[in-house]
Amino acid sequence: MQKRHCFFNIAKELTEHVKKLRQCRLCPRMYPPVVSGGAVVSKILLVGQAPGDKEPKIGRPFAWTAGKTLFRWFNEAAGMSEEQFRSSLYMAAVCRCFPGKNPAGGDRVPSPEEVLNCSAWLNHELKIL
Repeated sequence: MQKRHCFFNIAKELTEHVKKLRQCRLCPRMYPPVVSGGAVVSKILLVGQAPGDKEPKIGRPFAWTAGKTLFRWFNEAAGMSEEQFRSSLYMAAVCRCFPGKNPAGGDRVPSPEEVLNCSAWLNHELKIL
């Protein structure tokens, strides 16, 4: 019974964390945070650099090119569908907001200040999980 109680406490804490994270606007040059759907209590944490330009519109991390590649690899290697992956692993990012396009091409790399601004979110998730 203790294990079940602990699981629900973690899920509740993650849900509150995600709710607060969605409201973050610390980095004015970046788009609003892209946060995974529900609270996935997992011993496995996938950490990306930052969402791409499609993820804010779709509203979930790893929803476009990088995600499609990642989910294909997991499907080929482990027979795991995207839905199974998303419900089994907690997904986070060093920066939670799309940093914008680089004038030279591709996505802009988040600045050290932006990484620092997001570090508290990731550190708190590590503590919870």
